[in-house]
Amino acid sequence: MEEIQSQSDHYRSSSSSASSPASRVPSSNFFYLRKPGSLRQPISFEDSPDWEDTDIEVKVDEGGDSINAATTPASPSLSKINSGSLPSPPLPEGAVITRKIAGASIAWKDLTVSIKGKRRYSDKVVKSSNGYALPGTMTVIMGPAKSGKSTLLRALAGRLPDSARMYGEVFVNGTKMRMPYGSYGFVDRETTLIGTLTVREFLYYSALLQLPGFLCQKRSVVEDAIDSMSLGDYANKLIGGHCYMKGLRRGERRRVSIARELVMRPHILFIDEPLYRLDSVSALLMMVTLKKLASTGCTLIFTMYQSSTEVFGLFDRICLLSNGNTLFFGETLACLQHFSNAGFPCPIMQSPSDHFLRAINTEFDRIIAMCKSWQDDHGDLSAVNMDTAVAIRTLEATYRSSADATALETMIVKLTEKEGPSLKSKGMVGNILRVAVLTWRSLLIMSREWKYYWLRLILYMLLALCIGTVFSGLGHSLSSVVTRVAAIFVFVSFTSLLSIASVPAQMKEIKMYACEESNLHSGASLFLLGQLFASIPFLFLISISSSLVFYFLVGLRDEFSLLMYFVLNFFTCLLVNEGLVLAVTSIWQDIFWSILTLVAIHVIMILSAGFLRIRSALPGPVWMYPVSYLAFHTYSIQGLLENEYIETSFAVGQVRTISGNQALQNLYDISTNSNSKWKNLLVLFLMAVAYRVLVFVLLKFCVRKNIFVRKLFLCNQNTRNPR
Repeated sequence: MEEIQSQSDHYRSSSSSASSPASRVPSSNFFYLRKPGSLRQPISFEDSPDWEDTDIEVKVDEGGDSINAATTPASPSLSKINSGSLPSPPLPEGAVITRKIAGASIAWKDLTVSIKGKRRYSDKVVKSSNGYALPGTMTVIMGPAKSGKSTLLRALAGRLPDSARMYGEVFVNGTKMRMPYGSYGFVDRETTLIGTLTVREFLYYSALLQLPGFLCQKRSVVEDAIDSMSLGDYANKLIGGHCYMKGLRRGERRRVSIARELVMRPHILFIDEPLYRLDSVSALLMMVTLKKLASTGCTLIFTMYQSSTEVFGLFDRICLLSNGNTLFFGETLACLQHFSNAGFPCPIMQSPSDHFLRAINTEFDRIIAMCKSWQDDHGDLSAVNMDTAVAIRTLEATYRSSADATALETMIVKLTEKEGPSLKSKGMVGNILRVAVLTWRSLLIMSREWKYYWLRLILYMLLALCIGTVFSGLGHSLSSVVTRVAAIFVFVSFTSLLSIASVPAQMKEIKMYACEESNLHSGASLFLLGQLFASIPFLFLISISSSLVFYFLVGLRDEFSLLMYFVLNFFTCLLVNEGLVLAVTSIWQDIFWSILTLVAIHVIMILSAGFLRIRSALPGPVWMYPVSYLAFHTYSIQGLLENEYIETSFAVGQVRTISGNQALQNLYDISTNSNSKWKNLLVLFLMAVAYRVLVFVLLKFCVRKNIFVRKLFLCNQNTRNPR
């Protein structure tokens, strides 16, 4: 106990010049450096923002050894220099870096969140939580699995699901308000990036979707985001992640996902598990980068399962949760003292976060129960010599009666008694521009995704070549009708099955949509229009190349108008297929189940398409009505046969002739009307529209809900083994 107390006193005796957020405004080449034998003291509870002092200019003069903060006037919480940072390299002569800083404080009081069915014994995931975060600081929400960390973060950001109920008050700059668009950023634990784009391209398209204004302004914002997250060396590198591409490592990808939110220059940034699945080096680099970001005035709030000692030393404040209850809120070093006062001092050679979680994580009780007979020369297996539930109650009771809890209440009152400047919405990009951006981005992705697009084009042409060569040399006699009908049926059926190869690409598109829609960067209708416009050139390229190969090898009628109808029919059939794939993928959001479902649907449609058994002879219930009418194969094959055989005749003997319709009467049901093929084409077009409408409904009402449920499941699974 005396060692811990003396160590804590030693920590608190560190230089006061490092005790405020602005004292950690870094030079342009910031790097975390702890002086030998010392540790930075966290920000004191007396630090609070002055609402009249929100804009700060940070100028790095030539030489880089000093930073002059020119304020109007200077904010008390952003007025000191970090004596622990390394000097930056000299800048070119006359170079001056100017950065505007406008932070926002956030405070929450008696915050309770209930989610039905989330807990076994209680629906309350977060219980009467209190806390705050100031500009230029990093506040971490820490706790074991299922302690309510992510739920509290989402509650503060206004990202709770519809099934959740929130009670209590959240103040932003002293005002009860919902944060407007662009004033904050939220980074999920699992984020979706586009592997075929470079870092700069990805951020630039994100800026085009988020920021109104001129293109030159957006480019400067993108460069600022790249610099803020130390991604300059990777700006022109493909994000990658599959196929032959050697992309970014996990740490760089995580920083790219954070940089995407920085293009809006948010006042407050929420990050769910910034160190998720990162090794120790990447984790330290990530936190140093975030520390540099916080030093510019941004308010950072994030969750964390556990951290190394070096990373723990970078935090300003910690909110410790266990089963939804707040066990401590305050300065990071004060938390060490709090555990020591409660009878759980942190061993010198143990990481503070490991010690905290060991004391409050009930999972350790089972380990101790299993290994209670195992002893070694060092004594007990645990430094906490009591039941975890007892430790939690002791820590909670000690905190309630502590000076830290009193200081927290005083600080919340101070932050909420005076209203500061209201955060304003930064405006949204027009829908037409967003559709254009989504279309162009999808076209660029398709041009680079050889595995799911160009390889698919090659497969379509190979399939058309195989079918064409098998059914080549048929001639135009009456005896060729049966074989030619079979060729058209095989062509439509097999090429439709081949469209299932687009499931992985469509899955990525839907995940990207869900990510962007949650941040209001996109919408269901915008996504569908952009995806449709981008897919039209690719599908037309497939349809015209495959149709030309099949059409002339099989020897269909040599007329340009008939060839163009064949291409148009096949193109519309591909559009219907894309809509079907999108609909099924939106429902399952899983590659395996989507492929399995699509195969089953296509097999059922092929069986009822009218070739294996003529449509009029199908059993009435189910197969005739409604399956044969829902199968797009039926209308595509019927239209192609009408295009080929209407207004044709075949000689029977030397005197008698029969029409093409009569030749098909026992093979396939077609109409004698010369315009019926256009009716079939219209039905195909309406089916393509209907599938898109269905996808719109699924995206609007199902995708976000399903993805949130999946994230909750992954959260519960992965927090047990975060590294």
